[in-house]
Amino acid sequence: MRLTDTHTHLDFPDFDADRDEVLARSRALGVQRMVVLGVYQANWQRLWQLVEANEDLHAAFGLHPVYLEDHRPQHLAELRNWLGKLAGHRKLCAVGEFGLDYYLAELDRDRQQKLFEAQLELAVEFELPALLHVRRAHAATIATLKRFRPARGGIIHAFAGSHEEAREYIKLGFRLGLGGAATWPQANRLRKVVAQLPLESIVLETDAPDMAPAMHPNQRNSPEHLADICAELAALRDMTAEALAAASSRNADEVFGWN
Repeated sequence: MRLTDTHTHLDFPDFDADRDEVLARSRALGVQRMVVLGVYQANWQRLWQLVEANEDLHAAFGLHPVYLEDHRPQHLAELRNWLGKLAGHRKLCAVGEFGLDYYLAELDRDRQQKLFEAQLELAVEFELPALLHVRRAHAATIATLKRFRPARGGIIHAFAGSHEEAREYIKLGFRLGLGGAATWPQANRLRKVVAQLPLESIVLETDAPDMAPAMHPNQRNSPEHLADICAELAALRDMTAEALAAASSRNADEVFGWN
């Protein structure tokens, strides 16, 4: 079974004690590629060193809305420099993680929007997919994407929206990232949406170390849990785990331009 984890934070300190072992176990379970996403300027160098040291890891760089108070105007210029110096590098696969977070009331929405748009401009300029964080902000995100229309599309991370929102994203060229949230039995609405999404719109993710699935509750999430997530989502869709793994990995290959 060939799996692709399209959203991880393996550079986080949560993995410092056993990162190599986690990677080995994940590979043994069929996770052949993993995307590691930057969230603030201070973790980009650490992330890139990790990705360069591991053949099956790929990098994305971004300024995450949750860390809004950590971002400085010069960090956008530094992000552009990173994307410029790595343009065409096979290990650079996207701009991200960035987007809008309306769940946390203390995050200024105007500042978020400006940062979101600036990074969308970079995705357009460097012809890279956009890996988007969207929390209770689907309407604003969709409206913004309709204005910018990044040609490479991207992925809506941890998609938890409606059928209608899913259709809008798909029309804009985006895939929908599915992970641990839909494995929880109480997530009834999301599970119904997941069951009906077009297969060609789905990519799988863990968001490790966050968003642990129901079968591994109250613990650090890990790419090694992706096979269990895949099996649960496949059962929701009345298909085999092997078929979902193959389709989602093929979709990820298309997003990132991998052969």
